[in-house]
Amino acid sequence: MSFLERLLDGAAVEWKPLGKVCRFINGKAYKQAELLEQGKYPVLRVGNFFTNSNWYYSNLELEEDKYCDRGDLLYAWSASFGPRIWDGDKVIYHYHIWKVVPDAKSIDKKYLYYLLDWDTKALKEEHGTGSTMMHVSKGSIEKRLVPIPCPDNPDRSLAIQAEIVRILDTFTALTAELTAELSAELSDRQKQYNYYRDRLLTFEKGEAEWKTLGEIVTFRRGSFPQPYGNSGWYDGEGSMPFVQVADVSDFGFTLIKETKQRISKLAQPKSVFVKAGTVIVTLQGTIGRVAITQYDCYVDRTLAIFTGYKENINKKYFAYQLKNKFDIEKEYARGSTLKTITKEEFSNFEIPIPPLAEQARIVAILDKFDTLTTSIREGLPREIELRQQQYEYYRDLLLTFPKTEA
Repeated sequence: MSFLERLLDGAAVEWKPLGKVCRFINGKAYKQAELLEQGKYPVLRVGNFFTNSNWYYSNLELEEDKYCDRGDLLYAWSASFGPRIWDGDKVIYHYHIWKVVPDAKSIDKKYLYYLLDWDTKALKEEHGTGSTMMHVSKGSIEKRLVPIPCPDNPDRSLAIQAEIVRILDTFTALTAELTAELSAELSDRQKQYNYYRDRLLTFEKGEAEWKTLGEIVTFRRGSFPQPYGNSGWYDGEGSMPFVQVADVSDFGFTLIKETKQRISKLAQPKSVFVKAGTVIVTLQGTIGRVAITQYDCYVDRTLAIFTGYKENINKKYFAYQLKNKFDIEKEYARGSTLKTITKEEFSNFEIPIPPLAEQARIVAILDKFDTLTTSIREGLPREIELRQQQYEYYRDLLLTFPKTEA
């Protein structure tokens, strides 16, 4: 706050309704039949407002103030909420989007963008209406108050606004740069890990003994009493973790710390108990997630449980080979929206079995790569979250002006 006070240097701050410092211009209302797969002009809608995907087109001529060009400030007021400074070529914008035209003599466009972005959550909570598609009215947003520093001296006011924009732009750029660097680091480590994993787990015929899963292990599917929606099957005294597909991590061979559901004592005899240290794999939806359970639990029918071993095999080596094999085979799994591999199908999957000493060597190398990759994958979202919190902290300080009557 001392920085903001120094920036203002005693200047007054006037809170004005948005309708007094900018105009909100509705886009064109199109009927669905007027939106084409191909056409002369792209149509920006709330459905692709932030994604730039799934474009529709129009052959109708551009109407004044019904299109946006590079640098224009837009605001989606239905379904997808929030501002955006358009960075593409000329497009028509749909009815559920406003073009926001600031009064250039009193408010900086980018400063206005940051104010709108900052206020969007509160605006939705206080004035959002509608059940299937929430929206806010033009009247509601036009009444929102925004701080205008030093209103009696427009040049100084715009200079103060520009300095706030410079700082927030810098934080935005640094956050984006850090995200890109961390994502690139993760991608490089994942490629490196995949390369060595493929090299270490690939054997030519004769270099190792190849056997089917049915020859190596015994297994069964999990189970759960029907119907799933019966509240009596969940929670209560003596309940236990109940593992479903979403509870198996996509990396690290672990379950999540706490399963989304717990199975009641009443339902446990109708399910399948699994001891800690058991290898399981997902067979439906997100196929091929492998875990070595780190706690006792019960398991759903969408997973296979490896209950015993017919061969003398390193359990972690088996998990690595299982994951590798499923990553290949799931590309050919049946189903379009919900992929499935049956127990009978994967029982014929073949994996190589080298000597135990070689299995242990492979596991030691892959564990090091897996630990590094997992650390980055877990750290990346946390690091980004911390940077976002830091950005929001300083944004709040920079945009929290002394409140006075409008």
